[in-house]
Amino acid sequence: MQIAVIGGGAAGFFGAITCAEANPQAKVLLLEKTNKLLSKVRVSGGGRCNVTHNCFVPTVFSQYYPRGGKQLKEALKVFGARETVEWFERRGVKLKAESDGRMFPVTDNSETIIECLQQQARIAGVQIKTSAAVESIKPVRDGNKTYFLLNLSNGEIIKADKVLVSTGGNPKSQGYDWLRQLGHTIQEPVPSLFTFNVPSSPLKELQGVSVPHARVRIAGQKLEYEGPLLITHWGYSGPAVLKLSAWGARYFYEQKYAFTALIQWVPEQTEESLREQLQQYRQAHPKKIVAGNSLFGLPQRLWQELTQLAEVPEQVRWADLPAKNTNKLVEALLRMPVPVNGKTTFKEEFVTCGGIDLRQVNMKTMESRLQPGLYFAGEVLDIDGITGGFNFQAAWTTGYLAGKSLA
Repeated sequence: MQIAVIGGGAAGFFGAITCAEANPQAKVLLLEKTNKLLSKVRVSGGGRCNVTHNCFVPTVFSQYYPRGGKQLKEALKVFGARETVEWFERRGVKLKAESDGRMFPVTDNSETIIECLQQQARIAGVQIKTSAAVESIKPVRDGNKTYFLLNLSNGEIIKADKVLVSTGGNPKSQGYDWLRQLGHTIQEPVPSLFTFNVPSSPLKELQGVSVPHARVRIAGQKLEYEGPLLITHWGYSGPAVLKLSAWGARYFYEQKYAFTALIQWVPEQTEESLREQLQQYRQAHPKKIVAGNSLFGLPQRLWQELTQLAEVPEQVRWADLPAKNTNKLVEALLRMPVPVNGKTTFKEEFVTCGGIDLRQVNMKTMESRLQPGLYFAGEVLDIDGITGGFNFQAAWTTGYLAGKSLA
């Protein structure tokens, strides 16, 4: 049995290895269009490879996917984060969890993961061919069985009994045309995981200042996210923004990346509790200068800028702070409006939402419901997670299920 795996990324490697290990008689050929294998694994997590997330409850894990989480729930019970950790440990790669839940190899080096996958592919007998771009897949009926002809850009034709497509996400819709030709519906690709550009940001001078806990929400929408927030020279970044960009990917795309975000610098406060605390501070420290002493654990430079936004005179003391400035300070702390205009891709960790419509895939086996013998895994599917190891876990999970079914 000849199996072709298209795409030499995380999902393709995992599918190929799983298939070859489960059926040593199968001939597994992995085709990668570039001359580099596992390139996204190499750059992820700042070159450390964020393998998965430290959460071993599949129903909870599946909630971190803006798209595809519901469909992944059962799959994660078969092969989730726990199984991923065990898989790598059995093959000599120990993983560790960091305080935010991200899991990395203890070496802090993505090459450890790359070498492990390449070595396992070699041991399992997977054949690998680079610079082999597949331009089309043609199903051929032969009596009562079907096989596939893969046309490569160099003119070569490869015959396969079954095919796994794991070509990753594509930012351009036409990148999926060769799969549309097989009858599949594509959810239009739009960017996910990006930072907010705010050309008119009053806080640009504070680039590099971060707060460990802020809430960012979108005016007029139910979209919001809490987490660390980073001020940059172009706007705002950090997990709160990146994760919000994933949940709102389609909405932001429709808005052409022009919308108003509201930042709550003190997410644990309500308006009532905030006013009460300011009043208490005012009574306890009437002679202190408002701008000079940061409250709520906020960085001093940020506090100073927020008092300026509230038009608090530089040398005014708490005892002399007018009510209108107190009101403006409350607004700045709870609902600072940020006119977003544009986005910036987050490092190399670009993720595209969109891809093969999951209704056309059997999520237990990853086989196409339209074309028996054709399978999908990884980001080519309309599945994407927030940052933190969730996209790689989707690759391992779908790759594993596809590999088992192919075998």
